Amino acid sequence: MQDFAGKVAAITGAGSGIGRALAYELARYGARLALSDIDEDAVRETAALALKQGASETVATRVDVSDRHAVQAWADETAGYFGTVNLVVNNAGVALTATVEEMEWDDFEWLMGINFWGVAYGTKAFLPHLRRSRDAHIVNISSVFGLMGIPTQSAYCAAKYAVRGFTESLRQEMRMSNSGIRVTTVHPGGIKTNIARSARAAQGLDAGELAVSFDRLARTSPDRAARIILRGVKHNRARVFVGPDATAIDIGQRALGVGLETLVRRFAGRSLPLGPARPAATTRPGTKSAG
Repeated sequence: MQDFAGKVAAITGAGSGIGRALAYELARYGARLALSDIDEDAVRETAALALKQGASETVATRVDVSDRHAVQAWADETAGYFGTVNLVVNNAGVALTATVEEMEWDDFEWLMGINFWGVAYGTKAFLPHLRRSRDAHIVNISSVFGLMGIPTQSAYCAAKYAVRGFTESLRQEMRMSNSGIRVTTVHPGGIKTNIARSARAAQGLDAGELAVSFDRLARTSPDRAARIILRGVKHNRARVFVGPDATAIDIGQRALGVGLETLVRRFAGRSLPLGPARPAATTRPGTKSAG
């Protein structure tokens, strides 16, 4: 996909962060945009601003990506309205900070519903429509946490590892079937988005303080992330690493293997909220689904 002009792109989690940045970047190419987010006001704002930045057409829809039927309906409506679909970006995501012992099942299932099942639902719902396009691409957002395990991030890592395996399997299937559908897995590092501010955290952890800590580590802007991702689509890259931290972790993982865990533990001991297990309970500052 060398040119996005006139192409129909469907993006989840488009109300903020990477999803919004992708909408704006595609708008500058003159793409037609089907945008979704659980925050209807936010995604409508994205759609309106994307029009001003050059999008040929935009449609904003409130979609809970953890609802399989809602995602299917959105995919069918998008294909029916535009007549085709060329690019799908399954981006919506949320975060949870808790050790395995402290984590509530409800929170684990909430995160998996959005971060993994949302990707699976979006992929399967759009695949039949993409097969009818001569120029089609699926982008699924994993994470650097889909490359290595991180203390207090077991649920998030589980989802992002699952996205990675699911997408890599899909890519091989599409190649073996000569479908013409290209597939890219994206592994962002620390991106300056609102995901930490809509995260859940175990009892005793200050969600605001965790968000501030995340901001200190996030080095890449959503705009730069969007440009890197779309460059990866243009070059049909199987995997895209976003940010210098993502590249460093990929190299470290391949060079050191499990030896990288020693460095991770040392870093975690200085910066992550680990301590004696507490009664399992969580604070819920929000449930927004946005990359």
